[in-house]
Amino acid sequence: MKKALTLGALAVTMTVLLAGCGSSSATSTKNTSSSGSGSSKTTKIVATGSTALQPLVEQAGQAYQNEHANVTINVQGGGSGAGLSQVAKGSVNIGNSDLFAQEQKGLDAKGLVDHKVAVVGMAPVVNKDAGVTNVSKQELVKIFQGKITNWKDVGGKDEKITVVNRAQGSGTRATFEKWGLDNAKVATSQEQDSNGTVQKIVSTTPGAISYLAFSYVKSDVQALAIDNVKPTEANVATNKWKIWAYEHMYTKGQPTGELKNFLTYMTSKSVQGSLVKKLGYIPLTSMKVDRGQSGAITDLK
Repeated sequence: MKKALTLGALAVTMTVLLAGCGSSSATSTKNTSSSGSGSSKTTKIVATGSTALQPLVEQAGQAYQNEHANVTINVQGGGSGAGLSQVAKGSVNIGNSDLFAQEQKGLDAKGLVDHKVAVVGMAPVVNKDAGVTNVSKQELVKIFQGKITNWKDVGGKDEKITVVNRAQGSGTRATFEKWGLDNAKVATSQEQDSNGTVQKIVSTTPGAISYLAFSYVKSDVQALAIDNVKPTEANVATNKWKIWAYEHMYTKGQPTGELKNFLTYMTSKSVQGSLVKKLGYIPLTSMKVDRGQSGAITDLK
């Protein structure tokens, strides 16, 4: 009898253990399925560069991670120059840029593959206290050259103008100087590393002027029209407003695996049709014109 009880207990124990193993296997299968991959191996993607593009990549990256448990996406700023330099060296997976890689001085762009994901408009912005909503192109150039130093000279308050620039290597700066200032040489002024920092400084500094990507233009700063043309998405789409750039995500060589999947996701309907617009960017499909690296404009049929 004692021996029979022992064998019975052993049988019960084995049954419980086997049931536990079956439960663990089901959980594992479920987790693997939710990751969208047959492997539990984690893929880490690092993107760095343009702060104008950063909010879009961050939020799209978070949404992608939510659907792919085996992927982690780390997004950093630093400016377009830093992003292009690091991806060219192979130290990051993606270099975010407001510029074509070939426009970046001192960069060997050979082997870099361009992935356009959106368009970003950029606008001169001032502290609301300045009392100005429109300037001519000539006046804008003179302000950044230090030749106009008081807002009363362009119809605003009797208030000193404080120019805030982006640092060298910024794609936002390069785009603004090329299309907003006609590549005029600007005066020395304070420089900041990100759109976010510039936005805070302009909003809190009486008399301040700088420039921002549309995605950073909030209600606490005043965007300036130029020659009575307003910085709107509709005007960017037709090139009536000329201060805009493609948002590029560069890779070193053709992407594969999850990196390729993520870049494909960036141009998907869920990103282009919703997130891009929500964050103040312009979907590629909304553009009425195409602008090549040389600046040549082509109408899109």
